[in-house]
Amino acid sequence: MALYLIAFNDEWVPDVTLEELRERGTSGRALIEEMTVAGVFVFSDGGLDASTAVCSVDPRSGSPVFTDGPFAETKELIDGFALIKVKSKGEALEVAERFMRLAGDGEGEVLQVFDPMEVPR
Repeated sequence: MALYLIAFNDEWVPDVTLEELRERGTSGRALIEEMTVAGVFVFSDGGLDASTAVCSVDPRSGSPVFTDGPFAETKELIDGFALIKVKSKGEALEVAERFMRLAGDGEGEVLQVFDPMEVPR
């Protein structure tokens, strides 16, 4: 089993009405329930707020430097994500497609994540 992160931001998701948002929420909860029953779902969050970023941390100088921000361009900000645990890249892509359809056929990124539970000791 491998961990995959499915990420999308609000630039990729079209504007929706409140009613469309409610419908997507209902569909999203159903998809998460289905994935939970299948043992695929790990965690998700659909509303990261870029304005809540506390700071950036840069430890490269030997002493950590804390600065306000990050001040990234909008296209760099993640708006929502799902962490899934699946058997293959193909399965991750299938799940990602379903999430993107809920987001309004927007674009998303699928990244394989290092699973600390899989590290040989």
